[in-house]
Amino acid sequence: MFRLLSLLSFIVFFLSPAVFAKEMEATITQGTFKPRPIAVSSFHAENTAFEKLARDIPAIVRENLERSGLFRPINSNAFVQTPDSIFREGVRFPEWRATGTETMVSGSVVKDDKGRTRVEFRLWDVLSEQQLIGMAYTTTSQNWRRIAHIMSDEIYKRLTGEEGYFDTRIVYISEKGPAHKRVKRLAIMDQDGANHKYLTDGSYLVLTPRFSPKTQRITYMSYQGGRPRVYLYDINTGRHEVLGAFPGMTFAPRFSPDGQSVVMSIAKNGNTDIFVMNLNTRAVQRMTSNRAIETSPSYSPDSRRIVFESDRGGSQQLYIMNVDGSGVNRITFGKGRYANPVWSPRGDLIAFTRMYQGKFYIGVLRPDGSGERLITSAYHVEGPSWSPNGRVLTYFKETPAGDHRSARLYTIDITGYNERWLKTPKDGSDPAWSPLNP
Repeated sequence: MFRLLSLLSFIVFFLSPAVFAKEMEATITQGTFKPRPIAVSSFHAENTAFEKLARDIPAIVRENLERSGLFRPINSNAFVQTPDSIFREGVRFPEWRATGTETMVSGSVVKDDKGRTRVEFRLWDVLSEQQLIGMAYTTTSQNWRRIAHIMSDEIYKRLTGEEGYFDTRIVYISEKGPAHKRVKRLAIMDQDGANHKYLTDGSYLVLTPRFSPKTQRITYMSYQGGRPRVYLYDINTGRHEVLGAFPGMTFAPRFSPDGQSVVMSIAKNGNTDIFVMNLNTRAVQRMTSNRAIETSPSYSPDSRRIVFESDRGGSQQLYIMNVDGSGVNRITFGKGRYANPVWSPRGDLIAFTRMYQGKFYIGVLRPDGSGERLITSAYHVEGPSWSPNGRVLTYFKETPAGDHRSARLYTIDITGYNERWLKTPKDGSDPAWSPLNP
């Protein structure tokens, strides 16, 4: 059974003034960006039993911030104080400024008066010599990675003004074997690839997993029993259940923003339309009724509209309709075909896959169809999914390799900057980002 480790207690002992002395200055031009220099020191350890935690926690914080592309961690060889010196003497700001450091992180790992492990960190503005954040977490030592991700989110939020996304997970399809006989398993991991776990055994085909934005449930398509059906998987209990015994093929499932419904496509008698199922009552409502193929629906974050793909206009394009199925409006008119639309959690952009002249692209555009930007391309790139703060996309790229195929997961900033390979034990496809962990 897969369960999240929860913090035993959480203490905020100091918050800085609302105005940061020098907010992040970002100039992004054609996917370029100058990361902000930040020093993340190892933490002071009260005794030798805490020394490993005092190194490992800030190391994860450092890796998270660097991987975001918005920060450039200062090399530890340039550090002017040891963790113990910072803990006992305080930060010597003039010396840190001389290294080019603008902000820094320090901390400690100690035992509290009840014998529990207490991890504390502080974020400093080196230029103005002010403390920006001070927080402490009391927990078991086994939960240290979760603590590091939560710290990273707090630092990210304070310095960028956006919510963080490090205390999250990604569900995806793990793949292995020759191209004509791939074994596909449902898998889940932390957003940095740690704590990897398989959720299915590979005895049946699984596709297109999607996370609930509110509960610890996943919806996905499966050929379990030889028939394509949409399933729910409860992460906490490990329970699988089929959504319903529909007469046709069901596919492309996605949760509503409140997690209480699933929108999906049902193919029946040669026609494919979009339907919504209420997960509490299991009542099904038909959203489209057209001879065209209509699939890949995705809700707007306010639940008022749905974006989907359709060939009703003669080619595969993106459309938006009201949640009751009215007011259908086409939003893409570019060359090639458009597919896999996914509405950003912010509501300002829609990510999509575009196919043109034998090449695949991942792009974004506004809900009214304006501002289209293509941010990455490959022989085959597909399956965009948003981080919960709407800043980063994850997707997969496939490259031909004879009888085999190579599929890898990637992340990228919405500007097209900072594309990163997300390593997995085997090949990976169809990633989906979770909301922040509860």
